[in-house]
Amino acid sequence: MVKNPCHLADPDARDRTVRPVSLDRVRTVGRDLARPECVVCTADGRVHVSDWRGGVTSIDPAGGQSTLLAARPGFALRPNGIALASDGGFLLAHLGDDVGGVYHLDHQGHLRPVLTEIGGEPVPPTNFVHRDDRGRLWITVSTRLRPRDRAYRADVADGFIVLVDGDRTRIVADGLGYTNECLFLPAADRLLVNETFARRLTSFGVTPDGDLTDRRTEAVFGPGTYPDGLARDVDGGLWVASLVSNRLLRRDPDGQWTTVIADPDPAHVDWVERAYRQGTVGRPHLDRIGNARLANISSIAFGGRDRRTVYLGCLLGASVACFDSPVAGAALPHWPALSASPAGHAAGALPGSPPVFMARRRNTGR
Repeated sequence: MVKNPCHLADPDARDRTVRPVSLDRVRTVGRDLARPECVVCTADGRVHVSDWRGGVTSIDPAGGQSTLLAARPGFALRPNGIALASDGGFLLAHLGDDVGGVYHLDHQGHLRPVLTEIGGEPVPPTNFVHRDDRGRLWITVSTRLRPRDRAYRADVADGFIVLVDGDRTRIVADGLGYTNECLFLPAADRLLVNETFARRLTSFGVTPDGDLTDRRTEAVFGPGTYPDGLARDVDGGLWVASLVSNRLLRRDPDGQWTTVIADPDPAHVDWVERAYRQGTVGRPHLDRIGNARLANISSIAFGGRDRRTVYLGCLLGASVACFDSPVAGAALPHWPALSASPAGHAAGALPGSPPVFMARRRNTGR
């Protein structure tokens, strides 16, 4: 039995300063994964990743790995973002070529639709689903254009956010520049969302009935940074994972940014940047990584039983990178409740001011 190499964090560490992490401190977990774009961790130490073959692969703390695929879905199910449902099943954002939606996958492989239409029209290819502490689902659609790479431009802003709140479903924000991961901050009543090809982090105020107001730009990112994954920690820090450059950034409660990890291939980044300026970015620019070790990181999750291990989902790898963190991640709704951190920042508070930055289960062995 091979122990999960990423569960090495010291739970008694007292120095909570987040510093840059060298690549030699980065380990990997999992093997033969199929586009593990999104990572979700649970309190039992398991790591769950989206599986492009139509489900979720789970890795236990001892290194055991199993894959749960939807049984006879009747279409090519393409999970992109995933989340834990309130009943312990999985919510899958379906990133099909022409249509999307959100589906529920139980542990017997049964698949049922959660959202397939909005306003009487099929939901376009769907990027991400986030369940908040009130049971609401926040769902992001990056673009209405097909193929999606027509929206890999700074001048396209047709992405939107859908809210599913009980039996009420509606679009609550529109006109976003390639909507990607989102995160609700309960203590601040704000929703954060990454706009990948607008290269910014945006927030909205959330009213009691779920309407989005008071749109703010929290950060504008410079060359090489294409924000995708999003997380927060117990000290009020916000973490952003970037495509293309393999950058992982953290904003502290004072609004200062740290590059925690950077693994760019300079020639590849330059090639993508030239295409971005010309409005010609396409699939080939995201489907290769040059000489970088990290495989186009796309999401971030805190795991291990103490939530002091950072896991990085990716578009192109067959495993998930991970490393130790001095600060624990904030608990998502499927974890036990978490109180305010010792530093005095509520885990859901929005820190800092806006800076500008340039089924079927397959056991695959142990």
